[in-house]
Amino acid sequence: MRRGPRYPKGIHRVARKVAGGWRYHFYAWRGGPSFWAGPDREPTEPEFFAALAKATERQKPLVYLVPHLVDDFIDSPAMPKAPRTVADYRKWLGRFADAFKDDPAAIFEEPASRAEVNDWRATWKHSPRQYDYAATVVTVCLNWAVDAGKLGQHHCHRLRKVYAVDRAEIVWTPAHRETLVAAAPDWVARILTAACETGLRPGDLCRLSRNHIETTPQGRRIRVRTQKRNRLAYIPVTVGMAAVIDATPRDRMLILASERGKPLTPHRASEGLRQWRDKAGLTPAALGVDLRLQDCRGTAATRLLSAGLSLAEIAAHMGWGLRHAAAVIEHYARVSPDESDTILVKLARAKGGEK
Repeated sequence: MRRGPRYPKGIHRVARKVAGGWRYHFYAWRGGPSFWAGPDREPTEPEFFAALAKATERQKPLVYLVPHLVDDFIDSPAMPKAPRTVADYRKWLGRFADAFKDDPAAIFEEPASRAEVNDWRATWKHSPRQYDYAATVVTVCLNWAVDAGKLGQHHCHRLRKVYAVDRAEIVWTPAHRETLVAAAPDWVARILTAACETGLRPGDLCRLSRNHIETTPQGRRIRVRTQKRNRLAYIPVTVGMAAVIDATPRDRMLILASERGKPLTPHRASEGLRQWRDKAGLTPAALGVDLRLQDCRGTAATRLLSAGLSLAEIAAHMGWGLRHAAAVIEHYARVSPDESDTILVKLARAKGGEK
């Protein structure tokens, strides 16, 4: 078995994702000075060892700097697990560490640090979502630092958010679905149907397989652990979803696939639906709203109520509050006259049951 070069005990290496691959940063010790950075996980250049020797000659500093705190957080179990979220966190934590690279982590124990963090994220004030995401990542990192004993306290709790969007009243009506299904190829129609019948997020839809389908005394259900909340969801297989499952080629495990029968990514699923939505004439300019794949969740909430789930079960599955779930279903029923009466009656009964 191949062995890498033998480094002195205590050398600390941190991997950071960059365009085109990975970049490795080496520190003389955890929390010590950085002495090398490059694309090689195990450098063998003479210059590397010369830099290492020079760095280890220095006395270990008493100051715990912000980049050291960030590196410790990245190495901790507190980092998110979803690949997309990990990539986003690494990007924003890298920006945060670079902005405060010469500062001791203890500055966040001072009230004035809140203004400094707000000044830093103002770089992205032109993009409300990025402005808010910067605050989220920093707060999560500093919360971990306090919990881990790296800091005594911090003053960056509940940083003001500026991005606000309420999509509760944006749903795919039966007319929208019929229009798209009539124009789109089968693989896109299947994505829309599965999303509207289950309420699963794109990431969970793309990995839905035959292994998630279970037989019940009354029919079938989908049993899947959701990626975002890491919770088991039990979703009854509706008539519409049953048609999607039964039409899946027997030699394929995944329920949904691309136009070439290959596994879908969440991005491809969302983009495929958006492209055919526009081709079907359901553009934001024509409708006044920007219908997206995630907006199928409101439709699904209505389908699940019809399938017999309680309002509490629907809210738990969607990650919503009871009041929000009821409002979404009520709006769907009011914009879908063909089923308003039956849905509103079931919703009234569900509300009474929850009380």
